[in-house]
Amino acid sequence: MGLPEKQHRQLRLAGKLHDIGKVGMPEGILNKTTPLTMEEIGNMRDHPVIGERILSPIIRSKSVLSGIRHHHERWDGGGYPDGLAGDRIPLLARIISVADCFDALTSVRAYRTSLPLDAALAVLELEAGSQFDPALVPVFAEMMRKSPPGCLMRDQTAHDTTVD
Repeated sequence: MGLPEKQHRQLRLAGKLHDIGKVGMPEGILNKTTPLTMEEIGNMRDHPVIGERILSPIIRSKSVLSGIRHHHERWDGGGYPDGLAGDRIPLLARIISVADCFDALTSVRAYRTSLPLDAALAVLELEAGSQFDPALVPVFAEMMRKSPPGCLMRDQTAHDTTVD
């Protein structure tokens, strides 16, 4: 995407930490195989705000913190925690949202098996313009289709936590 190096570092850090707010969630909710109750959904929807609260004393970057807080916002405004829509959603959060959904779709979950690459990308493409930024999904899909198998999850920056 041609992000400046500073923003790239911020994205890597926010991406690694975006779900830290789940740290206090009961294991039974995280691994539940049946539909969540309304109370459980409410608890899960708190994790982006909890993550921001946990990290705000130690991370000074507003971009990183907003990427964590807003990674479940939707392009159409139907997300959480603040119901932001379109370009009002910070760019880092929009990017994390696409990558997070892809990761969820291609990972085995307690309630379903993983999807293959093409099926997962088809879901993202279907949701472009409603759940996801329509400009980001094609970029992500092209990148994933060009990545050699086995290289998609390799973390080459495990020790880089500098965000400025």
